[in-house]
Amino acid sequence: MEAPPGASIPEISMPRLLAILLMLLGLVLTGPAFAHAALLAADPADGEVVAAAPATLSLRFDEQVSPVVLKLIEPDGRSVGLDRFTLDGATVSISAPQNLTSGTYALSWRVISADGHPVGGTTIFSVGAPSGGGAPVEQEVVDWPVRIGIWTTKALGYFGLFLGVGGVFFARWIGRSEVGLRPARWLLGIGLLALPPAIAFQGLDALGAPPGELLAADVWREGLDSSFGLSAVIGGAAMLLALVASWRERWSGLLSLAAFIGIGVSLAVTGHASSAEPQWLTRPAVLLHTLSVAFWAGSLLPLALLLRAPAGDAVPALRRFSALIPFVLGVLLVAGVALAIIQLAEPRELLTTDYGRVFLAKMVLVALLLLLGGFNRWRLSRAAEKNDLDAKHHLATMIAIETLLVVAVFCVVALWRFTPPPRALLEAAAQPAFVHIHTDKGMAELTITPGHVGPVDASIYVATADFGPLTAKAVTLDLANKARGIESIERNAALGPDGLWHISGLTLPVAGQWQVEIDILVSDFEEIDLTDAIELRP
Repeated sequence: MEAPPGASIPEISMPRLLAILLMLLGLVLTGPAFAHAALLAADPADGEVVAAAPATLSLRFDEQVSPVVLKLIEPDGRSVGLDRFTLDGATVSISAPQNLTSGTYALSWRVISADGHPVGGTTIFSVGAPSGGGAPVEQEVVDWPVRIGIWTTKALGYFGLFLGVGGVFFARWIGRSEVGLRPARWLLGIGLLALPPAIAFQGLDALGAPPGELLAADVWREGLDSSFGLSAVIGGAAMLLALVASWRERWSGLLSLAAFIGIGVSLAVTGHASSAEPQWLTRPAVLLHTLSVAFWAGSLLPLALLLRAPAGDAVPALRRFSALIPFVLGVLLVAGVALAIIQLAEPRELLTTDYGRVFLAKMVLVALLLLLGGFNRWRLSRAAEKNDLDAKHHLATMIAIETLLVVAVFCVVALWRFTPPPRALLEAAAQPAFVHIHTDKGMAELTITPGHVGPVDASIYVATADFGPLTAKAVTLDLANKARGIESIERNAALGPDGLWHISGLTLPVAGQWQVEIDILVSDFEEIDLTDAIELRP
């Protein structure tokens, strides 16, 4: 690929360009791995009745989180903000309000997971006895202005990144013409203007705040501190570089190349796809898929304008584009299929999940694009390359239709912001259930994996009351769900080489709160009995 005429930059050969991309892949792969946070345990446990008001409430997640909203809904429906908390790894310890009276409480939480998406939930516990009117659970209301704002700014950001940056890259490297730079500048301007409100709407969503707080400092802080904030900064830098490359001929090729690569980096540091495992596959796949989309989508509008321009630059540009696009589409499809297989565990999830339905809508539009592209390549491009004026005008019209379809694809893809992929839902469902039981005689931690109904394995860690080592002769687990008519399921645990007591082959048939009793035989004359409850998911 040669540098554009007049650009005082060193020629970048294909091996050198591949070396740059490989180095970039290394940087992306060594970045932190992001995933959706899932609540593993709460203390008091969900549904638990405690004898006395707790001084501390705790939430334990499967990864480190950033709490943004913590509140306690009291039996009379009043909501009390909880702003005193500490973080210890993946555990959030919250100072409870003093003088909690008897009744049922709802601990409502909202945290930011490492992939930048807010995650929320509510756990119920009672002090003394449950309230007669039931749990004071708040109704979650969708804030449509915030959602519309997130969707709109995300779609406009895609226009700036893919059509704006991609358009400048095409003009400088493939078209080698000033034609198409003006609309690319407009698109870049739209994308840059959309970034600040996009960050603010991310902050509003994270805090669960209304649109009226759009200018609040804590809203902006939350938006910038998330992985989306990092993505927005990288994307903004890419659009600024492309804008400079569109005005300055000197170094324009190198600047547009850096901006083009910035598109892939921007989307590889955040979002559902980049957070999936295995990271060695998903991050490069996101990067390559994104760059392929940017090349294809960004080329359409300037190529259509070149075909309608009176100058003779269209035919060489069309030939260069036609020579590269099969390889670009091949990379796009391979990377896209790999990501789809990871995100969609089973084909039926295309119809049974919101994520799958958005994916289907996207694929219908992509299929139309591929059909139009095939028609253009085999029926119009060859004639246009021979300078057939009618073919060139027909091809320009068809490419304009392709551009509209690309815009529709971006609008559909922006909906993924609100639809966790089935992969994330399965990961959350596979998280274990956990309970910590502590008395003045000893303690135990019970982990049931997975934490939902069906076949499960249990592991028990035992220790003295001050967390010292406890040598036990035997450990017995007793589980019951008397509310569903299930009496005691008693199993003897076996001590494993990891120091934990294990029970395999358990089957727990119903969800809900199970009563737990752990009997620790210390000696022939001493036994520690620990009781509590554990919540099992459907």
